[in-house]
Amino acid sequence: MDRELLWQATSFKDEKMKTSTIIASAVAIAVIIAAAFYFFDVDQTQEAKLPDVDVKVEGGQAPKFDVQAGSVDVGSEEKTVLVPKVVMEEEKVTVPTVDVEPAPEN
Repeated sequence: MDRELLWQATSFKDEKMKTSTIIASAVAIAVIIAAAFYFFDVDQTQEAKLPDVDVKVEGGQAPKFDVQAGSVDVGSEEKTVLVPKVVMEEEKVTVPTVDVEPAPEN
């Protein structure tokens, strides 16, 4: 097998592994965020009270600013570039699963 062809095949396999790792990580993060909202049931048991404060304020002045900003021109132009062609194949992989039960309501 040609060295470059072998390198490309290995590189493609590594890319698939990286992609599945990224997808699994994203799913895990989404589950953790969902758990933060649904896992806990919080009920306020006492009202908050602000402290009594006596403040005497005199004068003062907000700062002034002189701001100079540059400019940005955004546009587009047609160029010819090399674009990789991706072939999708179905493959069985093991992905993480998490079951979350919310806290019981009072």
